[in-house]
Amino acid sequence: MLQPRRASTVCALLLTLAPVSPVARAQDSHRLPAAPERTPLPRGPLPKGNAEHGRYLVEQVVMCIECHSPRDAQGSRIPGEEFAGGIIWFRPPWNAAWADRAPRIRGLPGYTPELAIRLLTQGAVDRQGLQLRPPMPPFRMTPQDAADVYAYLSALR
Repeated sequence: MLQPRRASTVCALLLTLAPVSPVARAQDSHRLPAAPERTPLPRGPLPKGNAEHGRYLVEQVVMCIECHSPRDAQGSRIPGEEFAGGIIWFRPPWNAAWADRAPRIRGLPGYTPELAIRLLTQGAVDRQGLQLRPPMPPFRMTPQDAADVYAYLSALR
């Protein structure tokens, strides 16, 4: 098992090496237009989220804290500010449509369960229906895992 610091380095390296298509920037500095084949919001009953499993996914698997938390001048995360958003501290070595900031996800402001589940199951489509820019991974979580992540992050204040 990778140690947290090594895991975040590996994640950053993998994201940096991932292919990025040359897509023009949208008005917003961290969103691109959604692909036309984007599927609609989930319909019907949504899974009941398990916040404890969501915490495990967010903190130990997906490592959201690495991009969505501000850092001090030494590059360390600022204690007590986890998931409050921040400047993305790494960039690919080529010119890419790369987000400059990661938004606040503590409490998931502006997200309903349906919007959050779409974001996490259908490839990083935000609440306005726009494609998020790298380095946000285009997650394809199961609806249950996405509901668990939503349960955890929406409970944070």
